[in-house]
Amino acid sequence: MGRDDARNQGGGGPDGHYAEALRGARVLIARSPDRAGDLVAALRRQGAEPVLLPLIDFEVATDQHSLDVAFDALGAGAYDWLVISSVTTVQVLEAMAAERGSTLVAWLPGHVQVATIGPATRHVLQSRGVSVDLAPTALQSGSGLLGVWPEGHYSVLLPQADIADSRLRRGLEARGASVQAVTAYRTVDYPADPALSLPAYQPPLEAADAAPPAQVLTTAEAKRQIEAGRLDAVVAASPSAARRIHTELAPLGGCRFVAIGRSTAGEAAALGLAVAAVAEAPTASGLVAAVVRAQSLQQPQPPPLSPPSSHGHSPDGPGSGHAPAQHFPEDRLPADPLSTEHPAKDNT
Repeated sequence: MGRDDARNQGGGGPDGHYAEALRGARVLIARSPDRAGDLVAALRRQGAEPVLLPLIDFEVATDQHSLDVAFDALGAGAYDWLVISSVTTVQVLEAMAAERGSTLVAWLPGHVQVATIGPATRHVLQSRGVSVDLAPTALQSGSGLLGVWPEGHYSVLLPQADIADSRLRRGLEARGASVQAVTAYRTVDYPADPALSLPAYQPPLEAADAAPPAQVLTTAEAKRQIEAGRLDAVVAASPSAARRIHTELAPLGGCRFVAIGRSTAGEAAALGLAVAAVAEAPTASGLVAAVVRAQSLQQPQPPPLSPPSSHGHSPDGPGSGHAPAQHFPEDRLPADPLSTEHPAKDNT
């Protein structure tokens, strides 16, 4: 049944508006089942049918020795600040504490302050008993954290993904900090090598049973459904997911691309994917609002055919199979209001 046939009269208020906009819509979430539960539940409440496409996974860091040395130094009180930018980093640090017969909250000396990026990271830490001392109030990114960072000669431990942007480290150093950046985990194509994969993620208890499992597609199945017009939107949580979607699923046709965060939107736009909406914060309500905005857009028309110029044609021009790239200046990106409700687990 198509989404137009499935729509019914919606009620008043935001929930009624969302239900009217999303009833019958099939939304592809580029996340693994353990990290998509809140968004799956939120979309289902609005009458949408979420399906999953795991694209990226995580493995232990190649240089475990450097990570062990840094973590032991953290426990010994060598750092003033611990900066955690993803739920996956929390997962790694928890496993390291468990290997030492401890918990993360017990491992941290009392003087160590904790800074985070993203409501999901903050919520998971707090659910484990770790107090968060500093977090961005608006832009949920490294730039947002730098905007509230106190200047001073602090020692900082920054465990990150192997593909993490260096701008956060450089920004902290520019503000006077002495930063020890260390690779906490590797980002790989899904699925990870079972011998190298991280321990299974354990969501906070109140979110563990948020929704029954959604259908999980392979990339081939998702591609066929996009080509058949059976998927209305795809939600990508990271630049690496955007790259995989571009490589394996494009052209998206009528399937609207919804990005979590500006870095994901920027990567998608640079690749030539038309970004229909951006969720600034990876909360379930913010993501649903972004999908609603994407679905409310008028169906894009294919670009008119034109003969190639004497200089050749752009790889993102007519006939390329991709929508023209949308380049968003940082102050022009569409934004969702930040929510303080329970966050979807979409940080990587």
